[in-house]
Amino acid sequence: MITSYQIYSDQVFIKGKLQAATLSILDDKIAAIHLGKYIPTALDYSGSVIMPGVIDAHVHINEPGRTDWEGFETATKAAIKGGITTLVDMPLNSSPVVTNMAAFQKKIQASDGKLYANCGFWAGATAASVKEIEQLIAAGCLGVKVFLSHSGIDEFPNISLVDLDQLMAGIAHLEIPILAHCELDTLPASKEIIATPKSYTAYLKSRPKTWENEAIKSFIALAEKHNCKAHIVHLASDEMIEWIAQKKQEGIPFTVETCPHYFFFNAEEIPDGNTLFKCAPPIRKKENGQHLKQALQAGIIDFISSDHSPAPPEIKELDGGNFSKAWGGIAGLQFLLSASWTALKEEMSLEDFIPLVTSKPAAFLGLDERIGQIKEGFQADLTIWQPGISFQVEEGMIEHKHKATPYLHRQLYGLVHSTVVNGQWAYQKEVITNTSFGKKWLGNNKGGKV
Repeated sequence: MITSYQIYSDQVFIKGKLQAATLSILDDKIAAIHLGKYIPTALDYSGSVIMPGVIDAHVHINEPGRTDWEGFETATKAAIKGGITTLVDMPLNSSPVVTNMAAFQKKIQASDGKLYANCGFWAGATAASVKEIEQLIAAGCLGVKVFLSHSGIDEFPNISLVDLDQLMAGIAHLEIPILAHCELDTLPASKEIIATPKSYTAYLKSRPKTWENEAIKSFIALAEKHNCKAHIVHLASDEMIEWIAQKKQEGIPFTVETCPHYFFFNAEEIPDGNTLFKCAPPIRKKENGQHLKQALQAGIIDFISSDHSPAPPEIKELDGGNFSKAWGGIAGLQFLLSASWTALKEEMSLEDFIPLVTSKPAAFLGLDERIGQIKEGFQADLTIWQPGISFQVEEGMIEHKHKATPYLHRQLYGLVHSTVVNGQWAYQKEVITNTSFGKKWLGNNKGGKV
């Protein structure tokens, strides 16, 4: 059945500008763009922004094996409600972890019929497993994730710098990114958390900036040595911003992301015992978050992702309030767009903000010839939203498996009206469609989608 319709707004984000346009959609593609024109048969969204669908490059869906934490259906429903049309699933905390082909096939099968947004997949490496990574990339994984400190689950141990050196040497020719959780937990840190496990200050001291700083330096040194694409996930330490800017100027091939919780929240306001805020690296002080905002504005940090990492309330220690025992992760997938915009709207224009969640992550993923922009022939993945409208986050609106999120009861700006996935209305007027329109991204811009 052929899908064909037209939509109009006086604020469509095209070529870096918000401008009036009518978009003609044919099946899953943008067939034509009529700049400055309102076509009478078009659906009229005047007053709302139409932009490329939001892309979240860092999501822990956890299926198969830990679907009681989150799953493809709940995660992708939350995604489209938040305006996200493409997300990329991390190789953990599913069980088995995606470090080989057998595990990847189980992951692919587990997602069948459950994708309300498009989904790509990262491979994982815990050793110098060059052959396995080559196979996973050939099968469609977009890149490979490693941890330089304990990942939180024993099935996915951290990689040593020696093994990482060998891995980068072996796969640099693939020209895919290696994503690293940059903390070195072998370095000294405060032990106050043992005596005061409910103290957020003690938790913050237990994972100091030096862990992150030294890990980043080691990781990027290896990227430079092997001319291997590298990516720093969830940057939290402001002490590395100037260093990162300098290394980028030197032409080293690496990119950086941060997450909204690192600049929306701040350590000074986190109550003791409130483990909803526990993540690694930790949320740091307000001044630190302000510096991250400035680095986003300056283009030193490339884009924003959610690092959605949910867990059941009992594992999150919500009753006990013990930061040393609680699962470290923020549930924030649904609020990537709105939380980011709320925190940044006083720092930058909407036209500067939109690429941070659209074209820039698309380029990082190697999908920038298909998604991330409104262009003729591109995928009809669209977010229709109202940046000036605020709403309060309540449990009833949350589509995550669990409602435990630090965004609960927060006032956010940026109300999503509708989400179009592959040309289909996946979410509209607070209703999620009964049909899973999402597909699997397998491979980069030279690959395909099934």
